Amino acid sequence: MWGFVGSSTARFSSFVRGPRTILAYLRGRWSGIGHTPLGALSVLALFGALAVQVALGLISEDEDGLFTGPLSGLVSIDTSDKARDIHELWFDVILVLIVVHVAAIIFYRLRGKDLTKPMITGRAVLDPGTQPMRPGKWWVAMICLALSIGTVRWIIAGAPPFGHWAPAS
Repeated sequence: MWGFVGSSTARFSSFVRGPRTILAYLRGRWSGIGHTPLGALSVLALFGALAVQVALGLISEDEDGLFTGPLSGLVSIDTSDKARDIHELWFDVILVLIVVHVAAIIFYRLRGKDLTKPMITGRAVLDPGTQPMRPGKWWVAMICLALSIGTVRWIIAGAPPFGHWAPAS
């Protein structure tokens, strides 16, 4: 949600770029604040990988029946088993993406550019003439947090699937 309503550097619309911008960055002809074009690809890869992991977990059921995804009843046992197997393997993909992300942060740090502090504080030393970011509103961040927590609690509680609501009695 923050990627749609957050600070100007957190919004997908401001940091997701096309192939030309990525090539310009690789050739050293890109300037801006926030995520670099390669950093944006890294963010999208992480979000995509996490979305796959969550989706697989929602429909998975383990072999012993100790863990059942809240939406596993919507798919066949074979589909749930396949989702579980992929879910276990997909974790390694996420670990690789995390290592690459952290390695990039360390790489930039060794080259004298601290990415961590500006990411946490929202404040960075900018080149002269660079437009500063527009900060996100704290109350919008709290709404995003509350909606995220509410959605997770709803799913964990075994929410009925959309379209299958029981009539009130």
